[in-house]
Amino acid sequence: MWLSIIPPRLVAVSRTQSTRRVFFERYTINRLFNNSALDDIDVRTRPSLADDGFGILTEVDVQATMKKKLGVETPPYRILGACNSKMAHQVEPRVGAMLPCNVILREVDGGVEVSAIDLVASMQAILKIQSCMRSQVRFAISQRRQ
Repeated sequence: MWLSIIPPRLVAVSRTQSTRRVFFERYTINRLFNNSALDDIDVRTRPSLADDGFGILTEVDVQATMKKKLGVETPPYRILGACNSKMAHQVEPRVGAMLPCNVILREVDGGVEVSAIDLVASMQAILKIQSCMRSQVRFAISQRRQ
């Protein structure tokens, strides 16, 4: 895939609306295409993903969703849910909780940014906050009536 890697950084913050003390500043692999339109980059991204064995399972038009749900105008923004079935089949079945691998395309000042999750960075960051999140997820799951 043709994205440049940006190293992950964790930044501690104080947030009044949440008890979370940490957020991810860099957890994606990003590439900026200067002076480009989203549709043009989309046409280039899909074959690039396919060349590496990724199929598109889902697609979300975030711009249309924000307009419909919130009445908010936003720049073009698309999420492609990509999956490499061969790789996914070779790992533990619960990895499905982390699939598909989202690739986002969004118009920014000067062009289009393509971003994909950096799995290594996100897993390292998750390890640092997992005890807090684990208890919240366990509580949420235990409260659901089956």
